[in-house]
Amino acid sequence: MEAALVGRLEAAVSRLEAINARALPSAVPHDLVDYASAAQDPAILAFDELVADAVGRVSAAAGKIGAEVAEVTSVLEKAFLVGKDLLIRTKQTQKPIAESVAVFMGPLNETVLEANTLAEGTRSNYANHLKAAAGSLAALAWIGYTGKGCGMPLPIAHVEESWQMAEFYSNKVLVEYKNKDPDHVEWAKALKELYVPTLRDYVKRFYPLGPVWQPPGSAANKEPSAPCPPSASLVSSSATSSQPKAGMAAVFAEIGSGKPVTEGLRKVTKDMKSKNRTDRTGVVSTEGKQSRSVSAPSSTKGSAPAKFELQMGRKWVVEHQVGNKGLTIEDCDTKQSVYVFGCKDSVLQVRGKVNNITIDKCSKMGVLFKGVVAAFEVVNCNSVEVQCEGLVPTISIDNTSGCQLYLSNESLETSITTAKSSEINALVPDVKSEGDWTEHSLPQQFIHAFNDGQFTTTAVCHSGA
Repeated sequence: MEAALVGRLEAAVSRLEAINARALPSAVPHDLVDYASAAQDPAILAFDELVADAVGRVSAAAGKIGAEVAEVTSVLEKAFLVGKDLLIRTKQTQKPIAESVAVFMGPLNETVLEANTLAEGTRSNYANHLKAAAGSLAALAWIGYTGKGCGMPLPIAHVEESWQMAEFYSNKVLVEYKNKDPDHVEWAKALKELYVPTLRDYVKRFYPLGPVWQPPGSAANKEPSAPCPPSASLVSSSATSSQPKAGMAAVFAEIGSGKPVTEGLRKVTKDMKSKNRTDRTGVVSTEGKQSRSVSAPSSTKGSAPAKFELQMGRKWVVEHQVGNKGLTIEDCDTKQSVYVFGCKDSVLQVRGKVNNITIDKCSKMGVLFKGVVAAFEVVNCNSVEVQCEGLVPTISIDNTSGCQLYLSNESLETSITTAKSSEINALVPDVKSEGDWTEHSLPQQFIHAFNDGQFTTTAVCHSGA
């Protein structure tokens, strides 16, 4: 068994080296002496170990599955090698200005878009694998962090937050194949371990405040070169805006919104709050004095207009979004609420703790959230998937058909109330196997018996036999 594992890892490393030799030298020319010297930095050598070990495990598992899973994993390998190359270049390059970041991050953006192209549509039997792998690559955007105000959080937080969206799909793989095929489970677990804790801990150890750029005026300092022209997508998503985004905010938005996994992404940031009236991104439109909104062009013809706005500084309203899997609310607080209405085939991520969240009349809707102070409610919905990363005192499900609840260890003490609902399943972390989920079907049938002058009610339990 150990010999076979070593053999697979060696094969994966050989494949990575072949990709490195084939893809990078032609794409990014360097001063060979300076490049070779920078490549011996302890942080770069540690990144090599990360690729050989953690990426190698994902590749070994993908090799046993084959098909599109192996193909998208190969692109993931390539993205990490491009990431290594960019890290080496930061040691030879002055911190880029806003106009230069897109050029510097261009090679990585191209590779991420390649993965997103493979994940296009949902007809593949491995759609969740493809979306998990492609979505996870947004975590590598931390390499372009240039400091406070660049449009992204600190690198450690960025890696963690980027993985959360990918985990939404990797959890589906774990649940679907838990009792069917261990190779798929191995792949999903290896993918998670690659980012959390491996990449996160790597960044925490070597780059907690971002890459180390060359100081101005040093001998090795040079402006960011243009190894390849920036992807057309760097400007295409802002084509409908009156003003394009600039700097790292633009690059991160594109890497995080790869087509088609999160097509139509509209980043909800501080400037959408009424107290921060600024139009610097060009995608936030003013709708009166009390709200700022961004309307994703995702509602169907003839339907009510799509909304995504903060009203009165207290209530986030997300309405009539269709096919938008990149809805993101961040910089929120515990005094605010979130109301989602009439959305279909979309995914919403709430990156901060809010007072309460309500999902009303939605279908095929996914919601990921950090935690709530009061309650999370699902009303009049069909096929909803909910993932909680933190504390949630109460979950209420009313008149809903089909709801999957993924609860973290922190949210296991939640009180779940259901009424007029069917096909409700709660998935909790498996205490016996890290990374696995245990599924529990919540009763939807009850027996009522009249005894001693009153009715008693008991739930009908299904053994699954």
